[in-house]
Amino acid sequence: MLPKALEDTIEALGRLPGVGPRTAERYAYFLFRANPQLSANIANTLTNLHSCVKSCPITFALIDTCDDLSPFYSDPSRDKKTILVVEEPLDIYAIEQTKQFSGTYHVLGGAISPIDGITPDQLHIKELVSRIAKDEATEVIIATNPSVEGESTALLLQKILREKYPALKITRLARGLPLGVDLSYADQITLSTALSNRTNL
Repeated sequence: MLPKALEDTIEALGRLPGVGPRTAERYAYFLFRANPQLSANIANTLTNLHSCVKSCPITFALIDTCDDLSPFYSDPSRDKKTILVVEEPLDIYAIEQTKQFSGTYHVLGGAISPIDGITPDQLHIKELVSRIAKDEATEVIIATNPSVEGESTALLLQKILREKYPALKITRLARGLPLGVDLSYADQITLSTALSNRTNL
């Protein structure tokens, strides 16, 4: 029914997470009607996405291909003895926006999920273990997501690190109810953790 080029664009956009068929159609039609330079710019940035971005070999944060290490690690003002562990590279930027953390990061590259075929050996756990010794780390902060997969990953990390480094301080980001959220909308994990971590008034 539609020109093949438009159908191909709709199909390609529909593969993006959170983009349904109708949204993909609107995006494709918008791009068709817009200045062709917009599509050219988008195509160019997508090409650069794969050719100009790589992972830091130590922290596994995303960096430019011209950089050797992540600035979150190479910056001498960063405390290499404190390592905050996250699931994905973009999690780093959420922490950085708080301007409350001056240590370094370690990206696992996901969370354990047998259903999705993600096993512990596919994560950057071995690299974290060796990094702790190399940087003489004194604290590891586990900041995995508050999901079943995130909790399972955190428990495994705690077990591995406790066995390898008994004196290492292992902490977890505090969990609780976010401001402005009704109890009826909170999930079970959040409520359970909020109860466990309740504070005195």
